[in-house]
Amino acid sequence: MCGIIAYVGGKQARDLLIEGLKRLEYRGYDSAGIAVLNDGMQLAKTTGRVRVLEEQISPQERFNGSIGIAHTRWATHGEPSERNAHPHQGGQGIVLVHNGIIENFAALKTYLVEQGHQFESETDTEVLAHLIAHFYKDDLEAAVRQALKEVTGAYAIAVMSEKEPDVLVVARKGSPLMIGVGNGEYVVASDASAIVAHTNQAIELEDDTIARLTTETFRTSDLENVTITPQMRELEVDLEQIELGEYPHYMIKEIHEQPEAIRRCLKGRLAPGEGRVVLGGLAEYARELGQTQRVVFLGQGTALHAGMIGANLVESLAKIPSRADFSSEFRYRNPIIEDGTVVVAISQSGETADTHAALREASRKGARTLGLVNVVGSTITRESDAGVYLRVGPEIGVASTKAFIGQVAASIMLAVWMGRRRYLSPSEASSMLDQLKTIPDHISGVLQQSDRIAQVVSKYVQRENWLFLGRGVNYPVALEGALKLKEISYIHAEGMPAAEMKHGPIALIDQGMPVVVVATRSSQYEKVLSNIQEVRSRGGHVIAVATEGDSSIESICEDVFYVPDVPEPLQPLLTVVPLQLLAYHAAVLRGHDVDKPRNLAKSVTVE
Repeated sequence: MCGIIAYVGGKQARDLLIEGLKRLEYRGYDSAGIAVLNDGMQLAKTTGRVRVLEEQISPQERFNGSIGIAHTRWATHGEPSERNAHPHQGGQGIVLVHNGIIENFAALKTYLVEQGHQFESETDTEVLAHLIAHFYKDDLEAAVRQALKEVTGAYAIAVMSEKEPDVLVVARKGSPLMIGVGNGEYVVASDASAIVAHTNQAIELEDDTIARLTTETFRTSDLENVTITPQMRELEVDLEQIELGEYPHYMIKEIHEQPEAIRRCLKGRLAPGEGRVVLGGLAEYARELGQTQRVVFLGQGTALHAGMIGANLVESLAKIPSRADFSSEFRYRNPIIEDGTVVVAISQSGETADTHAALREASRKGARTLGLVNVVGSTITRESDAGVYLRVGPEIGVASTKAFIGQVAASIMLAVWMGRRRYLSPSEASSMLDQLKTIPDHISGVLQQSDRIAQVVSKYVQRENWLFLGRGVNYPVALEGALKLKEISYIHAEGMPAAEMKHGPIALIDQGMPVVVVATRSSQYEKVLSNIQEVRSRGGHVIAVATEGDSSIESICEDVFYVPDVPEPLQPLLTVVPLQLLAYHAAVLRGHDVDKPRNLAKSVTVE
């Protein structure tokens, strides 16, 4: 969950590395560090944000070399501190940056201490740096290869040595790393956002792959030193997409990008006149998927909430038994995978460690695997049998917004696609798809309520406990609304099915407690109104998300945000938007850093 940037070429490395760290800071911001080779190893580390590191090294000419590595950290082993910050030194002039977890670091550390190595930090990364130094005999690539054979766990690393001042060695297993290929230069990074300003040609390293880079040579090989010919691809991210522009935060920018994000997600995939969804990524398995007996959606956090909606819709539209499960629990439960089971892995980055591991377990047990992923070429896309790209564009804000919308839209299309191969009639599908095409414009309308939502939030923003209630497909929306509020405003919030409130949580409601209820016109509308009355009778203040034209609900709620009337399966695409805005404005009003919430990182690439 850390950010790695490395460079070898003809330019000054320092400014390029600092720029790259700023673009990667959403991956971790506990501490940062840089190492540049310039008449010896020049190294600096700080706690806090990248700007602190930049201020420290900017006046220092010793950081003017043309080869270097840098890192922004999200702590796993060891507290955020300068001594635990990367890069780490291992002796023999070797420095290393690392993303991932070395699971057997304790045993390795014991061995290295016995060999005379001394450690300064609490990190597993320093153990790997010393292990490489232990094996080093004037060939950095060989030392890295030998060390990695002893390692258990996940890693993306970049390594340099004073003794080979023109050589950069990088490697990966289970943690993302790509190499941007320029003219006599290479930019290595955890993701494309740090590369795209310099080149649009990149290589996505495969697991158990090592690359040795200089300004004149490039070689990739496996752990047995067998040469590998990598595949070059063109990055689909452009610089404008990852710039803030006129917005104060990436989160609000990405909330406002949702209409266009949905248009991209749907483009070329809907044929309403024929009642048909076109998902080219599934074409090879169309007949088999039409005979599916069970569907399991896997995800974590926001992706799991999208999967819960997907499971609901696959059951209701395609009549296939479906459920959603935490990726982190699935693989450890020895899950039963029967013939005809399809497992759908949902991940914005395509690198979520728990989801990737669960996908592998499902594949080992014989499931057909699909990926709903936003990042082209990511690990989950490569290891799934088939899938659907979200195409919502890069998401920088740690609290996911437009990726969730894309995940839900892709799940809806998948449900209709599977439904048409079973019991969903052409006319039913056609009506649904016609309505789906209107969603981007409807989202634009909901976004116009942003200022009013901010005014409403200001009345409750000092309250430390909130409830979010929903039913049916809007129950996961309630979970998502609560998660967003927790993530960025640090307000305790709990989402649950509205009827579940009576079975214990109703005891929490006191005078003035904010209770957000998704109360749109639906098959359970009357039941939700009863739940609202139960809240009101105990002193809670209800903030409702309701269907346009439903003025009667105002008599039983303190505040109401309206969304357009659309078929029930499509409602989550609209009902979640006011809750995203609610969370955003709450965080701003409480003075928090919206895009860099404490303790969180964007892409969870370790278990």
